[in-house]
Amino acid sequence: MAAPRRNIELKASDPDPERSLAVVLGLGARDRGLLRQRDTYFRVTTGRLKLREEDPGGAVLIQYDRVDADEARESRYRLIPIEDPGALKAALEASLGTLAVVEKERHLLLWQNVRIHLDKVKDLGNFLELEGVATADSDLADELERVTRLTEALAIQPERILRNSYSDQVVGSSALVDAARQVMERAHAPYSRYRVGAALRAEDGSIHVGANVENAAYPQGQCAEASAIGALIAAGCKQITEVAVISDGEDFCVPCGGCRQRLREFIVPGAEIHVCANNGARQTTTLDALLPRSFGPEFLPG
Repeated sequence: MAAPRRNIELKASDPDPERSLAVVLGLGARDRGLLRQRDTYFRVTTGRLKLREEDPGGAVLIQYDRVDADEARESRYRLIPIEDPGALKAALEASLGTLAVVEKERHLLLWQNVRIHLDKVKDLGNFLELEGVATADSDLADELERVTRLTEALAIQPERILRNSYSDQVVGSSALVDAARQVMERAHAPYSRYRVGAALRAEDGSIHVGANVENAAYPQGQCAEASAIGALIAAGCKQITEVAVISDGEDFCVPCGGCRQRLREFIVPGAEIHVCANNGARQTTTLDALLPRSFGPEFLPG
């Protein structure tokens, strides 16, 4: 199998696209015109998978892995040209399910080895994206330096930088809650008759789910959060960036004390935890609020 291609990427909101265009043209960027893109994202257990339909142009299947972070970061990706996007989309929707559809108008410019995207994304607004395209033998230092130079020239403040993808912005927390609700329906709870579903978003944007699994020997049962953490780790992920928990009871479903500690092992600081009721109500909190002054891996000797 061929090695994936690599970029150094940074994505940020853009309050003044006209200024951004003037800045990059002033730096000598080459204007490659406007593109219209429709990206269909599919549900996968690791990384991200999307079918891009582009006008002008054709269709390409894009698989990529990129850690969510509010800084320039590495992306590894594969591009597969597609002759029949309609048939492929139907097959992937049937087997994987669709996560989100993102439609955008993209103004493409090139500066040295950096692709500059001035994007107008439907229902989201204006953004700019910098992609430092790496050669096969690059250590990524030059690409990072060029993306950093553009970041400074464009005066991109840290608070404008997006941690995740457009698809995550489109689906928001609703996709996580929906995933938790769906897996709740498959819980094994014949003794308590209290079904629980949990959904975790990993550092690469993927969603991992788990349901409570009871046992006739009561201590051998497993909470939904523990099941979901096991699925996340089995998929090769290491961090939790967002959580949703729901039950079929009438009240908000809050993680038990043991699961709060389980989440503490992997959750990133400030990650949102959505505690949900079966009637659609939800409250959003953090682990700091649920487990104050907690004990974690950083307290253990190195």
